[in-house]
Amino acid sequence: MKARIAVLPGDGIGPEVIAAGLTCLRAIAARFGHEFELEELPFGGAAIDSHGEPLPAATLAACRAADAVLLGAIGGPKWSAPDAPLRPEAGLLQLRKALGVYANLRPVKVHAALAAASTLKAEVVEGVDLVFVRELTGGIYFGDKTRDARRATDLCVYTAEEVERIVRVAARLARTRRRRLTSIDKANVLETSRLWRAVCQRVMEQEFPDVRLEHQLVDAAAMHLIHRPRDFDVLVTENMFGDILTDEASMLAGSLGLLPSASLGEGRRGLYEPIHGSAPDIAGRGIANPFGTIYSVALLLRHSLGLTAEAEALERAADATLAVGVRTADLVGAGGPSSGSRAAAEAVVRSLPPPP
Repeated sequence: MKARIAVLPGDGIGPEVIAAGLTCLRAIAARFGHEFELEELPFGGAAIDSHGEPLPAATLAACRAADAVLLGAIGGPKWSAPDAPLRPEAGLLQLRKALGVYANLRPVKVHAALAAASTLKAEVVEGVDLVFVRELTGGIYFGDKTRDARRATDLCVYTAEEVERIVRVAARLARTRRRRLTSIDKANVLETSRLWRAVCQRVMEQEFPDVRLEHQLVDAAAMHLIHRPRDFDVLVTENMFGDILTDEASMLAGSLGLLPSASLGEGRRGLYEPIHGSAPDIAGRGIANPFGTIYSVALLLRHSLGLTAEAEALERAADATLAVGVRTADLVGAGGPSSGSRAAAEAVVRSLPPPP
């Protein structure tokens, strides 16, 4: 198979984890006989420095022409002053909107070998296997904004159509798993959440009667996510709630550095990235956790390229690498010596199966 992949290393530890992900992607191509054209492009703070904007036109054009987009991380103190005229995050919001990727899938699975890395008791996190489906292109992040010295506003808007399409994505996913869907909102306070709940209920009753639906308020969901995480299967929620809850859920797995994400739209092209930030405090030291990026590469293979066997091979290799004790600095609490980003990626490659 031939495929074109746009690669956006970004800022901070982004280039380091992307390098690890590409090591694994090239190994998959070699083992399974594929040809991946990889084009690295400026994005985020690095693009502000080199091109004067976080999403240069050439980068956007290349992403639109690609079969998939792989992103590291963006942002950092250099570009985050309150009066900064340009922010890297603005480029990310623009890219998501331009690519039409409205559904963000964030799987959270606790590896048995890493139970000790979680701040929660092993009996709480053991066997956790859930997926967040976060609406990605609506809500308060995209609403009109105002600010002066004494007042600021952020407008949160959702349409019925936006809710319908994200609920359908989540329900279809739930059908492939345990047929349980939890919809998270704040319907006791917010009108957008009341619309969300009503539309979700209608879609599920009319189109997915075989999937069990539960509604939860976001504050209750945050509590239950820590208290009884195994009870969840697929969770669907709006943009800001999903952003916050998935960072919370990363602590179930033991580290933010372990979790991947896939941002999908109507077509096969998607945007794939680990959910962690740019971590400028450790950038350039070669110690960043690359597993979130490696698992994101597996999602890319599965969802955008349709290479299910290759995706499963990479996931099994990453799982096996963690199982034998390879640990980056953020995971040493789970036992085992600390490995760097490159060494961890090379260990994953060694765990891949031989060519078929």
